[in-house]
This record gives sequence, structure tokens and C-alpha cells, in this order.
Amino acid sequence: MCEAVNEIEFGEWTGMSFAELEPLPEWRRFNTLRSSTPIPGGELMLDVQARIVDRMECLRRMHPDSVVAVVSHADVIRAAIAHFAGIPLDLFHRLEISPASLSILSLDEYGPRILGLNQPGES
Repeated sequence: MCEAVNEIEFGEWTGMSFAELEPLPEWRRFNTLRSSTPIPGGELMLDVQARIVDRMECLRRMHPDSVVAVVSHADVIRAAIAHFAGIPLDLFHRLEISPASLSILSLDEYGPRILGLNQPGES
């Protein structure tokens, strides 16, 4: 397992349901301003994005002409795709990432390209 692709560290919100989080002003702010709203006792979304992008760039350098699979969670995947697409974190919810879906990026000498987004997994 690679720590760089782990889920967001939700700190004080770990284990809470959406119903429990909904009344919290920090939760609403986090979902509106992901780039600058810290999770109490957890991670800043910019840090999540930095760690996944750094790992993907490292994998690109280690395996320059290879296909590499990176498995992670929806918001971590959104953060990576948003970075490579030039989409601000505050707008990354416009990207749909479903459970067990497949998104394909090409990170090569010509720059990043999104080849597939949220493709359904095989049943």
C-alpha cells in the first residue's frame, strides 16, 4: 500500500455520517472551498492533491513507457484529475468519480491528457 494514494485524513470527522456532518458550518465550508478549508485535525485538500500528484509524477519518471495503475478514493482521484486538467479544487466536484470506475490519464512528454473519465467498471 502506498500512503500517497490513501483517502483524505478526516481527523475529527472520521466515522461521522453525512447526516452528522451536514449541520457543521466547517463541513459546508469544506465542500464549498476545498482549496482553503482545513479539516479539523485532518488534512488540507491542497496537501492531498500535492501528495497524489507527486506520487503520479514519480511513477511517470520510474516507468516512462509503461502503463501504471493507481487505485484510490474518489476525492483523491478528483484532486489528481483536477490538477492535470487545470481545474481549481473549489470546482473539482464538477468531476464525477463513481465507485470502481476507471479514469485514464496520459502523463508524457507532451503534457497530461485525460483519455477517459469515470468509465464504468466491468461487471
